[in-house]
Amino acid sequence: MCLVTGGSRGLGLEIADGLAEAGGLLMLAARREQWLAPAVDELRSRGFPCEGAVCDASNPEQVQSTVERTISAYGRIDVLVNCAGVSWAAPAEEMPLEKWKSVLDVNLTGAFLFCQAAGRRMIEQQFGRILNVASIAGIQVSLPRGLHYAAYVASKGGLIALTRELAAKWAQHNIRVNAVAPGFFATRLTEKVLDRVTPDIERNVPMGRIGRPGELKGAAVFLVAPASDYVTGQTLIVDGGGAVVWG
Repeated sequence: MCLVTGGSRGLGLEIADGLAEAGGLLMLAARREQWLAPAVDELRSRGFPCEGAVCDASNPEQVQSTVERTISAYGRIDVLVNCAGVSWAAPAEEMPLEKWKSVLDVNLTGAFLFCQAAGRRMIEQQFGRILNVASIAGIQVSLPRGLHYAAYVASKGGLIALTRELAAKWAQHNIRVNAVAPGFFATRLTEKVLDRVTPDIERNVPMGRIGRPGELKGAAVFLVAPASDYVTGQTLIVDGGGAVVWG
């Protein structure tokens, strides 16, 4: 049974699609019903068992309710994918504190809250797989000039560190915790900047392009599947080779 936050659109929906294709039962969590309902309906129309829960990942009560609803629907929770994310662009010296907090609250604290709530159940059942969707921005800050995402970068770097910490502490409970770090993919979160960064990506990424639909879900499914049973605490970069030349 798989709970995917941020599962109504973009990379979260792609990962959910991959999990469904691999036989997973789905619970999608997202902030907005108008995006969540069509995603659930689309997956169901293809014959995949899928439920939905409206949830703000930064709200502890809603997070706990979503985990409880998942267990009520399916009896257990085997896989948690933390993909809920927001961003705010501003130079660090001008970043409003409330915007900094809002990004950290969803991207990092929200992931922690879901790990905590789902992790308690996984510890009880002595089994669990957690995948945190980080970003190449959490590993290196070689983004094109003129883009300012201090809060986003900090949240994704923190998420990678949290992944390692939980992996080390929860391995004794047969819980694996890994992360995936995508480069640039065309999503709602990146649509406003892709016109500016795509030429840089084409020049500086060995594969010469941004990520295409469907190119992340295989990595995500691998990290929660039996094929990776001896892998934990790792961050798998999916960026067309950019980290090889930038790093």
